[in-house]
Amino acid sequence: MLDKKNFYINGKWMSPSKPNDYEIINPSNEEPFATISLGYKEDIDEAVKVAKNAFIKWKETSKEERIALLEKLLTIYKKRFNEMTEAISMEMGAPMDWSASAQTTSGQSHLEDFILRLKDFNFEEHFDSKSNNHISYEPIGVCGLITPWNWPINQIALKVVPALATGCTMILKPSEIAPISAMLFAEMIDEADFPPGVFNLVNGDGLGVGTHMSGHPDIDLISFTGSTRAGKLISKNAADTIKRVCLELGGKGGNIIFADSYPNAVRDGIRNVMSNSGQSCDAPTRMLVEKPIYERAIKEAADEAKLIKVDSASKKGDHIGPVVSKAQYDKIINLIKSGIDEGATLAAGGPELPNNLNKGYFIKPTIFTNVTNDMQIAKKEIFGPVLSIISFETEEEAIKITNDTEYGLGNYLQTEDKEKAKRVARKLRSGCVYINGNAADPGTPFGGYGQSGNGREGGTWGLEEYLEVKTITGWN
Repeated sequence: MLDKKNFYINGKWMSPSKPNDYEIINPSNEEPFATISLGYKEDIDEAVKVAKNAFIKWKETSKEERIALLEKLLTIYKKRFNEMTEAISMEMGAPMDWSASAQTTSGQSHLEDFILRLKDFNFEEHFDSKSNNHISYEPIGVCGLITPWNWPINQIALKVVPALATGCTMILKPSEIAPISAMLFAEMIDEADFPPGVFNLVNGDGLGVGTHMSGHPDIDLISFTGSTRAGKLISKNAADTIKRVCLELGGKGGNIIFADSYPNAVRDGIRNVMSNSGQSCDAPTRMLVEKPIYERAIKEAADEAKLIKVDSASKKGDHIGPVVSKAQYDKIINLIKSGIDEGATLAAGGPELPNNLNKGYFIKPTIFTNVTNDMQIAKKEIFGPVLSIISFETEEEAIKITNDTEYGLGNYLQTEDKEKAKRVARKLRSGCVYINGNAADPGTPFGGYGQSGNGREGGTWGLEEYLEVKTITGWN
């Protein structure tokens, strides 16, 4: 059993203000493998105090000094890459190969990209040739960073690295379900010799630590990734202090498959949803299929789902692992049952455990057909390996169905008609539209419309989230 009860505050690992042990469960076997502490108000107050003091000097460091520290951090990250892979696999159930190739690699990619963006970023600029006004970009101050369990180091890197790069100080609260990767990252920051108080980590739950952070008068920005429900509570709690609130929330992405799509569009769409055991906020969990190819698509989708193996995260190979917790498992199974009760056709999967797995939070890749957009499985973010297939007849109908959701994080479309692809992409209400399976490049902005959040993470946009803009007149 790993003992991870201390918090990282002011450059040291410190005991919590009072004991509050919490066991971390391996979702592959339902057994505890680590113990952390859940913090209290007093722990956050101490972390905020040292972050506020550290900000005085840290904000005055040069861009070159911050780049040097981030490059040192990158070197350490690469050295400890395998440790990060193992931590993520144990804490949230990502199979080892997937944990390395997707999860751990994402943290390294963000570090590399932010270093490049920082080198090119100009913190001082003249307004224009006709003006004597000067524009200055300055760090916003002390940041509260709250990260999720489904892509732990991905979201930590998307928040911590730009905050460091812009001269902010911070308190990180990782998910209490999957905090071990965050604590490993804190060890890396300590090894890189960032000044004490610049980065601090306090574990805790949302009701206790998260609520106190979002309402704290000395925290200038809250960046949160998680559920829309929690995002609303954070926004309300932050309102009294008028702090900046950056939110990356839920999603219910549509994947429009036109009759002229490429041959493997349906099978690739299934693999996309089922990767990470369906626990990705921008997963295209509604597949919209044009009528002429609907019956063929159903057969391909069901066949592909049955080809996907489910097994322990500790094993290597091409398979999906468990979902993260008993609470998530129960929620997903109940929604699968609701789809059956509402009259959708179960084409693959279902609520039973996969064969030969009687322990762990494992769920079969599940496909529903004959779904309408008013069913719970089409409206709610299930956050598991479950896909709903909906038919459409016209381009306009596909756009209408896709946009008929409170969410707007990521949508997808498949067609070999380039002009149609561009036309439809412009009409989809989401922060990202993926055409024909093309991924977003490093440094492009990520975020949502509507109840999928506000603000953008990644690249130059990610740096700007942590900056205030100052106009100075009479400069020349």
